[in-house]
Amino acid sequence: MSSKSNFMSDNVSSACPEVMDALIQANEDNSPSYGDDPWTKELTVRLQEIFETPVTVFPLTTGTAANALALSTLTPVFGKIYCHELAHINTDECGAPEMFTGGAKIVDIPGENGRISAESLERTIYGAGNVHHAQPATVSITQACESGTVYSLDEIRSITSVAHAHSLHMHMDGARFANAIATLGVTPAQMTWQAGIDVLSFGGTKNGCLAAEAVVFFKPELVGDFPFLQKRAGQLGSKSRFISSQFTGYLSNDVWLRNARHANAMAQRLSKGMARLPGLELAYPTESNEVFVKIPTDLIEKLWAQHVSINDEELDGKAVRFVTAWNTTESQVDDLVKLIGGQCGPAW
Repeated sequence: MSSKSNFMSDNVSSACPEVMDALIQANEDNSPSYGDDPWTKELTVRLQEIFETPVTVFPLTTGTAANALALSTLTPVFGKIYCHELAHINTDECGAPEMFTGGAKIVDIPGENGRISAESLERTIYGAGNVHHAQPATVSITQACESGTVYSLDEIRSITSVAHAHSLHMHMDGARFANAIATLGVTPAQMTWQAGIDVLSFGGTKNGCLAAEAVVFFKPELVGDFPFLQKRAGQLGSKSRFISSQFTGYLSNDVWLRNARHANAMAQRLSKGMARLPGLELAYPTESNEVFVKIPTDLIEKLWAQHVSINDEELDGKAVRFVTAWNTTESQVDDLVKLIGGQCGPAW
């Protein structure tokens, strides 16, 4: 299969035309540096429109930086961060949240289909005021989840209610935020601050940007030392306009939602195709743009031999992950299903 048919991640996808056009426009002349450019200022205005509330926005280049820096602002060095056991901050960020918080403890919580519940969170919170324990500080949920599933609004509200009852802050890892919005058919406001989210890591890279993420604060009093933490981490771009202008194209005319809806639709097509193949089983419901499939080891080896790019390292090897993107085509999905089906035996 060609590189264009690589389903290992949505990170392999190219940038969409609207993002590239915006970058070219931002490159036409000189502009003030370190975020004092018109594109970065416009990003705040645009996100305030999208979220229907005043926000404070900081553009960055990676999701790991967005998560780690957001959590470092919310969590003291002696604090606890609660998240699902599969959370990216727990499994895929090389200790960045622990490092940038100065040593905060991540407490992972099991949960069905990659989601924690309000009940499991309540059972896990303890030790407040006890000098011998790390102190409960922050809860982080991922939307859409690492398992490709999505929290409902009721689930988010229930979790944030528990967190706020214990005076904890709520962070949302929104690397695939647009995909979750597209699935639920709700507004960004409904899925964030109206549901009790305090800080959002707003992702664009996986959905059509080159490298553009943003930390969005819904409560100005929580910003604290973030500007200094951002600078210390090397995430205050001298030419920030080349991050912010990506969002100009991404957020124009609902490009971000168009891209996400398409990626989700391709994942549904792929999921249905995989479910029809003998010997395969979906590991999780397909609710965004990720499809997790339990595939026999011998079949995985056959696919590698066919030079099929797959990710069999996700979720501790429990399933193979296939990810669709804004530019995935129906023919690419159908060709993949046909190829895998051809390896499933003569009965297919």
